[in-house]
Amino acid sequence: MSEFYGPTDDTESIGVLTAAFEAGVNFFDTSDMYGPHHNEELLGRFRREVGGGIRIATKFGIVRNPGEYARSIDNSAEYTRLACDASLRRLGVDRIDLYYIHRIDRSRPVEEVMGALADFVAEGKIAHIGLCEVSAETLRRAHSVHPVTAIQTEYSLWTRDAENTILPVCRELGIGFVPYSPLGRGFLTGQIARRSDIPKGDFRRTLPRFESGNLSRNTAILKPLSELARSRGASVAQIALAWVMAKGNDIVPIPGTKRLAHLHDNLEAANLTLMPEDIDALDKLSQAHKALGDRYTAEGMKGVDA
Repeated sequence: MSEFYGPTDDTESIGVLTAAFEAGVNFFDTSDMYGPHHNEELLGRFRREVGGGIRIATKFGIVRNPGEYARSIDNSAEYTRLACDASLRRLGVDRIDLYYIHRIDRSRPVEEVMGALADFVAEGKIAHIGLCEVSAETLRRAHSVHPVTAIQTEYSLWTRDAENTILPVCRELGIGFVPYSPLGRGFLTGQIARRSDIPKGDFRRTLPRFESGNLSRNTAILKPLSELARSRGASVAQIALAWVMAKGNDIVPIPGTKRLAHLHDNLEAANLTLMPEDIDALDKLSQAHKALGDRYTAEGMKGVDA
């Protein structure tokens, strides 16, 4: 709603957030680096309009200057406190419900960062701590300092690495799992069949999976996926989201959208129950059509499995 995915419109975004809230959605995810800062301000404005009643997750650790995509990672205690206080102001809250380390600084012990966040819990600034895109080893080390409530990483029919690494540890330790991009950054909606379907200025144009050669081969999964969706009287997006949710009650996906029609389509996935044979077919389909290309550029991949 603030950048990355083509033109944005704050009035439209507030309308989508309001419609989501009225439909029963009460968990909203943001970050100080989206905009940067604009998305937290937008969510703060929305919260004031609805008068509370929502849970907010935000993140810190990725540092960007306005107007620049270039970024750095800062997990220092000094920056962490400044970032937390700034997010509290922008969101207009006294306490952040779930505060994630957006990316891990590999040069700094995660125990040190968790110690600072544990202080915020004691001070009442945050209620729960989360981590993004971390390795199983890092999660264990972090959890030994203070309970980790949630892990956020990419997970969908075309990104299933978490099943072999971080998800089993989450379940061992009783930690919730929050998949972002459960629709493959829009690919699993069936609306991106060629590179020209991606708006100019959209950051997906920089991602390896959306490069022309990879994209043309990645689309092979869409036809059988569409056929399954038609057989169930559902959209492709609903099938993809229902598959993620069917993987466990401890999984809470966060499908992002800035369009009202997409919001309603996504919400219907919660009412779609996949049969065991559907899930098995989707498992086999995703294994047979593994995505070509990394999730991020080489620079972006440095922050994955940290």
